[in-house]
Amino acid sequence: MPGLTGWRDVVVVHRLRFPLPLSYLAYACWGAAFADPRHLLSGPVLVTVAATLLVLLAALALNTAADLRTDEQDRDKADLAGAARRLGSRRIFGWAAAEATAGLALAAAVAVWLGRWAALLVVASALCAHLLYNLEPVRLKRRGFAGPAVFGAGFLAVPGLASYFAVRPALERSMVPVLAGLCVLAFGRTAWFSAPDHAADARTGVRTPGARYGPRRTLAVSCGVVVAGLTLLGVGLWWRYGPGWAVAGVLAEGAFLSGMIALTGPGGSLSRMRKVATPVVLAGDLTLVAIPFLA
Repeated sequence: MPGLTGWRDVVVVHRLRFPLPLSYLAYACWGAAFADPRHLLSGPVLVTVAATLLVLLAALALNTAADLRTDEQDRDKADLAGAARRLGSRRIFGWAAAEATAGLALAAAVAVWLGRWAALLVVASALCAHLLYNLEPVRLKRRGFAGPAVFGAGFLAVPGLASYFAVRPALERSMVPVLAGLCVLAFGRTAWFSAPDHAADARTGVRTPGARYGPRRTLAVSCGVVVAGLTLLGVGLWWRYGPGWAVAGVLAEGAFLSGMIALTGPGGSLSRMRKVATPVVLAGDLTLVAIPFLA
């Protein structure tokens, strides 16, 4: 059995330090909340949420193992790289495979339970996105803005659809702009949060947007993408719940923008950006889940 340090390392390589686990839960639950919040605690939804969380944890562990060489060059990721070295890439890859297999098995059980396969297909699609992002020969992480587009959609936006399909058999038309907005927002947000790693990425030849275009240009493009995502999300929320809830949702999800813009100024610190933004992003994600309950 691993000791205290071993368990700490497991937590670190899976990015389970507070408040991130609450964000992962929000990503897994938003679909069921939008489908019908009364079913959020139903059996199929709970099992689907568990399946989604297992796949997200597998994706995070896979990313840690795949990025070890780059993270060793990044002072801000010394704890992550140290934990990964102590555990070993082979062990972390094994955990990722086991977690992904368990997640797919649970999603398959829900598919048999409900007699429909949409939730399983969503979970499998999210897993495929992370395999393409992390593993050679594709490794989308080193392919400019394609990386954050796929990672963002596969981690922040698309997984929630699984719990939606555990409640409803088909996607409502008003959900289309909501989903599109979340995918675009996740793309911009992922690119933004990756900008602090630009130096380590450049040193190890990983052509992320920050390494390819520089952090300021990456942040500028990301800002525009985030605004586009918020606009689409606002349209979807207006369609479903009215203008008041649309404004509330857009303000909550976009609240981190002003603080991030300030941090990227002359006195700002890119390394502090993620720490400052994480609680604000969590508040926005939880607000999005809460809107269907309150509207």
